Amino acid sequence: MTESGPLAVIAAGGTGGHLFPAQALAEALITRGWRIALATDKRTEGLAETFPAERRIAIASATFAGGPAARLKQSFAILRGVAEARAAALKVLGPRVVVGFGGYPSIPTLIAARTLRLRTVIHEANAVMGRANRLLAPGVTEVACAFPTLMKASKSVRARAVVVGNPVRPAIRALAGQGYAPPTLDGPLRLFVTGGSQGARVLSETVPRAIALLPAALCARLEVVQQTRPETLEAAEAVYREAGVKAELAPFFADIATRWSWAHLVVSRSGASTVSEIAVVGRPSILVPLGVALDDDQGQNARLLSEAGAAMVFREKDLTAEMLSRSIAELLGDPERLARMAAAAAAVAKPDAAERLADLVERAAA
Repeated sequence: MTESGPLAVIAAGGTGGHLFPAQALAEALITRGWRIALATDKRTEGLAETFPAERRIAIASATFAGGPAARLKQSFAILRGVAEARAAALKVLGPRVVVGFGGYPSIPTLIAARTLRLRTVIHEANAVMGRANRLLAPGVTEVACAFPTLMKASKSVRARAVVVGNPVRPAIRALAGQGYAPPTLDGPLRLFVTGGSQGARVLSETVPRAIALLPAALCARLEVVQQTRPETLEAAEAVYREAGVKAELAPFFADIATRWSWAHLVVSRSGASTVSEIAVVGRPSILVPLGVALDDDQGQNARLLSEAGAAMVFREKDLTAEMLSRSIAELLGDPERLARMAAAAAAVAKPDAAERLADLVERAAA
């Protein structure tokens, strides 16, 4: 990174769903000569280890929840974060543009940027605009979004939002356009199960039980790679072993791109990054949106793939092992349908989303 290049402050935190697109944008901007500073909170310490920022700014933030006393305390935390962002970062660093990726760590940084009359951009990764971005959107220079729908946004914000897609990590983007080879009639059947960066209890527990219900002939051909929560790993291994299924289980897979490209079929949550990565790689999927999400953002994300004919979607409250087992058997037994679903997923992908967003950031900065 050159010290003479313009600086962009990227505000993101909370989960991989916010950090992964932010990192993809940072890498795209660096190739164009930009310098990057990351404004985030303490929750991202493990996830942000490889984030390519020359400076990291710790910002106080809080999630609005609880009663009046809790909300008052949270408001003071955000105000403290605004003061920190102004004094410790934005005034000293003098960024050309500040980009927020949603989540509560972005609120203090973007508010501070507005008080200093800096150019600002927000990116909404989900089909439903999150509460942090809804608060910030009316006052920012540009609004970018990942999905054609932008539910919960005001009419004026939707009118000026630019659909750029959801930036994915370079290793995953490199898989775009490589095609899909469906399983052969007597070859292995490869199933990848993931619950996102935080794992998913319902998948950790239900998928092994569903697999155990499959016919023995299908189990003999099945190869499973599953991200599972640490507390359910031993139990899941025992179920697979009893069913005679070859399985590799872990709480986290660093080589996620390899796992996507390996799979014939994916069973997953439908977080924004996950849906975008499934589309970019072009894989058929069974999606189980997070049931407790306040705005049903994962349910709306899943619509992009389900309406394209690329995914089957089951609501968490309705999901049973028997239902999931029948669906897995149905899809793995129909290679032609899997190929059509894979092509449909690839057709709605935006593998160049990081470049599209970088273009928008540079226009805002200019």
